[in-house]
Amino acid sequence: MVAKIQAAAFGRGSQSIELFEKITRQRFTSNISILVKVEVNFHEVYGLKLNLLDIDSNFTLGALEQQRQETLRRLVMENPGMVERRGDDYITYNKRLPLPRVIQRIAFVASKRSAGYEDFRHTLEGNQFGYRFEIDDYHTSVQGNLNEEELVNSLIAVFNSGQPYDAVVIARGGGAQTDFLIFDQYRIGKAIARFPIPVITGIGHQRNETVADLMAHTQTKTPTKSAEFILQHNRSFEDSILLLQKNILIHSQRLFSDHFQRLAILNSTIMHGARNLIGEHNQTLINNNRTMITRSASLIFDRKNELIALSARLMARPRVVLYTWKSDIDTVIGNLKSFTAKYLINQSGYLGHHVSMVKVMAPDNILKRGFALVLHNGKLAAKAEDIAVGSEIEVILDSTKLRSTVKQKTKHDGREFNV
Repeated sequence: MVAKIQAAAFGRGSQSIELFEKITRQRFTSNISILVKVEVNFHEVYGLKLNLLDIDSNFTLGALEQQRQETLRRLVMENPGMVERRGDDYITYNKRLPLPRVIQRIAFVASKRSAGYEDFRHTLEGNQFGYRFEIDDYHTSVQGNLNEEELVNSLIAVFNSGQPYDAVVIARGGGAQTDFLIFDQYRIGKAIARFPIPVITGIGHQRNETVADLMAHTQTKTPTKSAEFILQHNRSFEDSILLLQKNILIHSQRLFSDHFQRLAILNSTIMHGARNLIGEHNQTLINNNRTMITRSASLIFDRKNELIALSARLMARPRVVLYTWKSDIDTVIGNLKSFTAKYLINQSGYLGHHVSMVKVMAPDNILKRGFALVLHNGKLAAKAEDIAVGSEIEVILDSTKLRSTVKQKTKHDGREFNV
């Protein structure tokens, strides 16, 4: 605090305060910017004192409007693509979002103790159309520029809830002009302009638009008006459906009326044509029936004679066939007997040859010819690599088994061998 001085308002000054509050709709209290005309008085006992004479209401309103215009300028400059000014209008991302055809699930951001809270719920829940709504409350303070953070956090909570809300309603009751300063704050305007769900405002003011109103999808004057807007929006959809139903019914009746006569004429034509067609073809069917009976009798007679002739041929043919087959079988039997005898003689000669070969290749005959079998570790040694120098081996001759020790190994190509 730099300086402090007492002030009083009597008569004219008191009337100035009443006029100020009437014009600005703001209580004459602390934390507001004012321009006042005062009279300086000095008393020997009570000291220096100011006497309020007049208040310039336009100064306070102008300061608020300057602050509001600066906030709008920042929103346009710092949020390209999200906030755009077109003449006196502001086009935001939130405004470009399409409203659902029917609004039923609503996130309601308001003070719990606000009269607007009750007005909004009463208007929606007691509507004459029987519409049903799901309203989730997000309570926050909606008064005073110092509660900006709380209101922004409520919008963030709506976004983080993950609920498929059709719309977000921000509402509060009426109040003084400066009571709405919270809705002129930059962060709140930015949050509404960028919000991915359509925002409807109903913040209880009757004169100027707040920054929040300009950034929101739809602005209404009061919480009750915002509820009425939602009801009217849903009613418009219902009316369009009812109108469509009515048009379909009228169009259907017209189509039925247009085509009923055609169907009646078509039905008469079909009936008449069918009778004529049946009459024309009836005699043709009778004639065809007679012709078929005559031709069938003739055909049956011809086929009967053919079957009789075929039966006679079949009776004689088996005898000839059986006689021919019997002669063929006798010939085959004779050939089999002759072939079998010759085949047995040839096979007997082959067997005798194989017996002689087996005897020649028998181990005892091979050993008698001077060959020997070498055993190493009780097994027949087929390769010299398996026998090391110093190993004991067994040599089997024709009638003798020799046990010896290998003293030397020498390579031999099999050519230096004399029998």
